[in-house]
Amino acid sequence: MNSFSYRIGIGNDIHRLVEGRRLILGGVEIPFDKGLLGHSDGDSLSHAITDALLGAAALGDIGTHFSDKDPRWAGADSMVFLRHVCVLLTERGFQIANIDATILAERPKMMPHIPAMKAKLAEVMAIDPSQLNIKAKTNEGLDAIGRGEAIAAQAVALIFKSK
Repeated sequence: MNSFSYRIGIGNDIHRLVEGRRLILGGVEIPFDKGLLGHSDGDSLSHAITDALLGAAALGDIGTHFSDKDPRWAGADSMVFLRHVCVLLTERGFQIANIDATILAERPKMMPHIPAMKAKLAEVMAIDPSQLNIKAKTNEGLDAIGRGEAIAAQAVALIFKSK
């Protein structure tokens, strides 16, 4: 038996695409004619990762910690949320083993932006980029994502601590 305790969490987030907002994913601004509607910057990728980490540590969800009813978070940079959650993990003795995330978007194309997202997110979480994987998929024209009305993200996080 090893001397580590492992925990897994899952995160999922979706935001509607609207005109007049910047498109931010993984803390990176992506040139596009629409952005994600949300109380904060609407960064669905970092929101999914934040929720996955919170879930793994049994610390609730992003809405519990950063309510959309709280004016302090209006327009907030989602990296603030992610950084705070990483502090909560550290305070409880957890470390991030790895994160696997998927962006679901018909357009814009995500592949050119994934290296910058990976670098930014790894920096904010203070992990090696090799501990983070980001993929991008389309929905083949199906549902709100496929029609270009929304962008979603999913993430799974594995955390651990020494017993």
